[in-house]
Amino acid sequence: MSLLNKFLAAAVLAVTITGALAAGGVALDKAPVRFDDASLQQGAKLFVNYCLNCHSASSVRYNTLTQIGLSEQQIKDNLMFAADKTGEQMLSAMRQDDARKWFGAAPPDLSVIARARASEDGSGADWLYTYLRSFYRDDSRPTGWNNAIFPGVGMPHALWTLQGEQAAKFVTKDDGHGNQIKHLEGFELVKPGSLKPQEYDEQVANLVSFLTWMGEPGQETRRSMGWFVLALLSVFAVLSWLLKRAYWKDVH
Repeated sequence: MSLLNKFLAAAVLAVTITGALAAGGVALDKAPVRFDDASLQQGAKLFVNYCLNCHSASSVRYNTLTQIGLSEQQIKDNLMFAADKTGEQMLSAMRQDDARKWFGAAPPDLSVIARARASEDGSGADWLYTYLRSFYRDDSRPTGWNNAIFPGVGMPHALWTLQGEQAAKFVTKDDGHGNQIKHLEGFELVKPGSLKPQEYDEQVANLVSFLTWMGEPGQETRRSMGWFVLALLSVFAVLSWLLKRAYWKDVH
């Protein structure tokens, strides 16, 4: 195995292990990812208003959003609060030094977060969908928030005004080896947000869809082209078989 292949294998293994550990043994919910323009536009709106304050998406430029049915004027009027030109990258205005001081670590770039969070337990979209719905109040944490699948997370709950405040319900169980461990039984909504639970889940699905789309904006075009190529190859296969039968009919 070449040095490059060893490095790539180690990197994939590290991401897989990190994703599995971060899940903390909590089962991931299936993310209802949708790539229609309406869902992606709503996801982009949520990303700009709630995520871009701290997180950048440096691999994506604002004019890339024209691929989800927005005009450049709509992007300028509704989504550009930290840039002047649509050709600029989607960058957070927060300084890295300030972020480390406030949160203990600089918030990660979210350009390919859906890929980076993929694990054996589910896709990166599943992890993000579960994560954004698993924040709960924890007075022992500096921010006052914790997360069921990312214990000790430094990030506060950015969407709490939409979801409201949850309390985690833990029970003590035996792990089968004589050790008593805390097991998450569920959440209880103690302070409602501006959205009902079902509405919040819908908005999180839109945001996760957008985060997934950002990792590869051309994925739908690639999939569509792939089916077209397979159909074309099937036609050529049939024509080749007919040509072969016509050419060899006198031999047999």
